[in-house]
Amino acid sequence: MLYNDFQNLKVSAFGFGAMRFPTADGNYLSPDIDVDQATQMVAACMEAGVNYYDTGFDYHEGQSERVLGAALASYPRESFLLADKWPGYDRKNFGKAAEIFEEQLERMGVEYFDFYMLHNVCELNIDLYLDDESYGTMSYLLEQQDAGRIRHLGISTHGSLETMSRIFDGYPGAFEFCQLQVNWLDWEFQQAREKVALCRELELPVIVMEPLRGGRLARLGEAEMERLGKLRPGASAVDWAFDFLKGIDGVFTVLSGVSSLEQTLDNLRIFEEDVRLGEAELAELTTIADEMTALGAVPCTACKYCTSHCPMELDIPGLIELWNEHRFTGSHGFIAPMALGGMPEEKRPGACIACRTCEEFCPQQIAIADVLAEFAENVGAW
Repeated sequence: MLYNDFQNLKVSAFGFGAMRFPTADGNYLSPDIDVDQATQMVAACMEAGVNYYDTGFDYHEGQSERVLGAALASYPRESFLLADKWPGYDRKNFGKAAEIFEEQLERMGVEYFDFYMLHNVCELNIDLYLDDESYGTMSYLLEQQDAGRIRHLGISTHGSLETMSRIFDGYPGAFEFCQLQVNWLDWEFQQAREKVALCRELELPVIVMEPLRGGRLARLGEAEMERLGKLRPGASAVDWAFDFLKGIDGVFTVLSGVSSLEQTLDNLRIFEEDVRLGEAELAELTTIADEMTALGAVPCTACKYCTSHCPMELDIPGLIELWNEHRFTGSHGFIAPMALGGMPEEKRPGACIACRTCEEFCPQQIAIADVLAEFAENVGAW
């Protein structure tokens, strides 16, 4: 296992992300986690030397914290670094800092978190995070840090450079690290390069999230893989994605939301050696990224924060995936129309009432109502 320095710690370059545990019903974000397989995944990581484990308050509807805590309970507490987040992505949580933090510790069966973050600092909640007089979120977390219940405090963000600057300027010197969405597609597409540069300027080490962009970068097309194969015969799309990240200065761990034991073992293999991409390989990835983003795909990562707040209970990520497929394929495509034809009318994109509640929780800041309206208009009600 590769390791990187964070202050006085040696942190595994691979971090176990517990957002997409395998589930018994096949819905990878449901609370019905396959506990046996999840426990095996954690055990494989511990055996391989992984010491960084990340979860969140609402992952798997709250069950991720419980399952991860139970899986780690048989190991000495000092043998792993535990990361969790205060769920400010849902604005209803503001004013409940103590209640939520105490529940998280209880769920996980621990007395402290090694790493703790303001979750998803973005344009929709930045003012609430900065209004400490009204909500006291930051004051409370700093008190917990002083008490030793938080060892290192940072932020997780999908926000703009301006939003990142606002939170850092609002609490100067308070944060020790930053968790960012970084991958070879978003390096330019979502300004990941500039965001990492800002963190370097502020001397904030970076944790990478969404290294495979919700799995999209693990599913490249045959033509794309043929081009990459000429440069690195035998390397998988996952190899390319992680080896790209190994070469970014300032990154100290890369989170992977593995969904099976097989995926876990494959990820562990990649982080056994410090393989990085050369100039020709980086250039080819850049070209492919430019080609992919030029097609205008909606940048959904299927995090599903939107779905639990949709009054129509639409499968928004699933619909966006269909829309992206249709846009890639063109007007002659049949997959999206066929899929919509098999759906009840109340689950199709035309059922969206444009209330925009879902958009308040979208880390990617997607104008979901507009996307679904365009989908319905162009593909039809079916």
